Amino acid sequence: MDPLHTQHGLSESEASAEAQRLIDDWASRPVRHHPTSFRDKTEPPAFGTAPPVRQEDHRIVPAWAAGIAVASAGVGAGSVGLGCCAWLVLNGLASVTLNSLLMVTLPIAALAMIVTAIGGAISKARAAITTNVYEAPVTQHTEIHNSSTTRGMFFARTRNTIR
Repeated sequence: MDPLHTQHGLSESEASAEAQRLIDDWASRPVRHHPTSFRDKTEPPAFGTAPPVRQEDHRIVPAWAAGIAVASAGVGAGSVGLGCCAWLVLNGLASVTLNSLLMVTLPIAALAMIVTAIGGAISKARAAITTNVYEAPVTQHTEIHNSSTTRGMFFARTRNTIR
């Protein structure tokens, strides 16, 4: 059964007349306007009789956010310090000449050479030639007792005890 093509007791002209009556009835009513906003245009008083009320600060900052803020401030300050140090070092290196480099390194190289020579002389003097002459028979007796224990499966630890 098709509801769009069923007559429901009205002829086509009667249905058309009823539809026209409903449309005219709807169109004759006044249109209601609903305000979507309101602005109070009265001026607020400059001062009033009520005393001021303290309003507590209830902002909650998570500990991780405060930690990140402090760490980022520290990293920023540290990077500024490192940048200043790098600038000073590079600025100093930019003004280095061959003569100034030799004047600084030659005394250090001379001192290193003197220390090396003294160390070599001391080691030569301490290395005495010893000749050991043994008159008696020499026997060597070595006895090894090895006990090995292994513990664990993946990260095994083996202990060897030699007596």
